[in-house]
Amino acid sequence: MIAVFVNCGAVILGSIIGLLFSRKISKELSNIVQAGAGVVTMVIGLQMAFTYKSIIVLTLSIILGGIIGSWWDIDGKILALGKFLEARFDRPANKKQNGTAKTEKAEETAQTGAKSDEKNEAGEPKFNFAYAFLNSSVLFCVGAMAIIGSFKAGIDKDYTLIYTKSILDGFMAIVFAAAMGPGTIFSALSIFVYQGLLTLASTWIEPLINENILTEISACGGAMIVMIGINLLQLRHLKTANYLPGIIIAALLVPLMALFA
Repeated sequence: MIAVFVNCGAVILGSIIGLLFSRKISKELSNIVQAGAGVVTMVIGLQMAFTYKSIIVLTLSIILGGIIGSWWDIDGKILALGKFLEARFDRPANKKQNGTAKTEKAEETAQTGAKSDEKNEAGEPKFNFAYAFLNSSVLFCVGAMAIIGSFKAGIDKDYTLIYTKSILDGFMAIVFAAAMGPGTIFSALSIFVYQGLLTLASTWIEPLINENILTEISACGGAMIVMIGINLLQLRHLKTANYLPGIIIAALLVPLMALFA
């Protein structure tokens, strides 16, 4: 589990650095950071998505996963968790933001990166605690590095891959926290639960996962990361978390299609 703690620590440290950075930049520069984060996120997602071996598996995983996720309202539930965390841990910021002086509001939004007077297509603030928590959690957990790294850490006690992922996640946390605000730091909780469970259960799960399954899972996760980039670039509001069941569907479709191939 030490690798999981290192990964969480890297995200927390990166988020803190990003928040400190966001307090010193203007609104215009903040928009530049957000656009840059969106472009980089899309590049990472496309790089992962284009590793697919079966476009049929990728297509069915995304579409069926989206339908199931919308039915379960996964996005709404994760946002509710983010809002719960905000209510528990971000109270001082909320009180200050709800003050009567506009100058205090402006100062607070500059510190957190949350432009409360700007809305996206869904009518929500472009940057808020819950969305930062949701998007960063998806980004840090859907990649194949999280799965393979957890298996290697749990079975072989080889922490190299998770340490490498920790460095990458730390730098992305800087960018995400600067672009989206303090909710990014709490994505460390998602990493702790997700990668922690994978590491502990690796002995039982690893025999069921082969290279083809990992490839399709990674491609499906990459498509979701592209969705995060689209949201950051404000091209369209996509409920990314609703597509998470697609990862499980991809893992099930690969052996199923092998039977008919």
